[in-house]
Amino acid sequence: MKRIFSILLLLLLITACNVPSAPVAEETPAPYSPDTPSPPYINAPLVESPALVSIHFFNELDGWGVTETQIVRTNDGGITWYDVTPQGLAEAGYSIELFALDHDNIWAHKPDFSNFPKSGTLYYTSDGGMTWTNRTTPFSGAHLHFLDANNGWALADLGVAAGSNAVAVYQTADGGATWTQKYTNDPNLENADGSLPFGGLKSGLAPLNMQTAWVYGVTYAPGIVYLHRTDDGGASWREVTLPLPPGAETSELGIDRDQMEFVSPSDGFIALRLTGDAYQLAIYVTRDGGNTWTLTPTLIPNGGSVDFLSAEEAVVYNGEQFYVTRDAARTWTILPPDVNFGDTFAFMDFVNPNSGWVITLDPTHRRSLYRTHDGGATWLPINS
Repeated sequence: MKRIFSILLLLLLITACNVPSAPVAEETPAPYSPDTPSPPYINAPLVESPALVSIHFFNELDGWGVTETQIVRTNDGGITWYDVTPQGLAEAGYSIELFALDHDNIWAHKPDFSNFPKSGTLYYTSDGGMTWTNRTTPFSGAHLHFLDANNGWALADLGVAAGSNAVAVYQTADGGATWTQKYTNDPNLENADGSLPFGGLKSGLAPLNMQTAWVYGVTYAPGIVYLHRTDDGGASWREVTLPLPPGAETSELGIDRDQMEFVSPSDGFIALRLTGDAYQLAIYVTRDGGNTWTLTPTLIPNGGSVDFLSAEEAVVYNGEQFYVTRDAARTWTILPPDVNFGDTFAFMDFVNPNSGWVITLDPTHRRSLYRTHDGGATWLPINS
């Protein structure tokens, strides 16, 4: 009897060993590192898959965006978006000039096209979009740049005609509540000054502090760079010359919006577009606050969009590949993306050489947001 019981027990044990284990559910990878704290709650309405026109991120989680009708923000890398549009702002899109100092201090400027170029509305928040104030500005379209929560510059567009561009330069010391005109080159105004040439289109303004700044653009004349500097708060300007690469004398040279930037009080970059027999991008660096500029070795083919990230780091997309530098543009790593953005590429924003976002716009006017974690080699859609 004991022998029979032992045999039965042995058979049960063997059977139990052959029973397949229950399947383990596959875990979905988190959108960011598992040890990242949960993002704080934002008390604002959710926006499902916003059709973004532009974006600005401060780090891998916190960013702001503009749609055709809204100002939005995210604190989880673009997965979730919140509507923080100022009350009274009914239209946004490309007409909005958004300047983001940090994730709390944001300015959004809307031109008054019915009173161009004399009026606009500046919306300001100091609490991440929870509350806004608004003030009327003495200018319409403008390129804004704030150095801190109080001190800022504005390059105001006063009109374009026959390759010439009238502008005015303004400063504020109270966060944009009031503005003081420091300069104008408009020949129709009594206080016009010619030290910032009327001829040529002005793309933008790059301030170093409240005394020193540069205005840049394009003249549509071969071999001439539109680049002028002030050291008296915008009251007067002088031309700055750059060392040109071979053959640039016969090319049209231009610096596009946001392609000149200071990343520290001493370190800055310029991306100079060369249009001639070939379309190229030349990168310049300064280590002495813009007193001298050095041409870096590589001319990037086909021009492109640029993000300057630190004194050593920058990313360029030339329509086909991403170029990443970690040594102030002395050398570049070339990364072909696994997504063929082609003509759908509309905007990009990187926060470091690895992490960035791209907005696409397809022929049906559908906008999508993509993200990379490896410098532009692989891309994943977000909320598409």
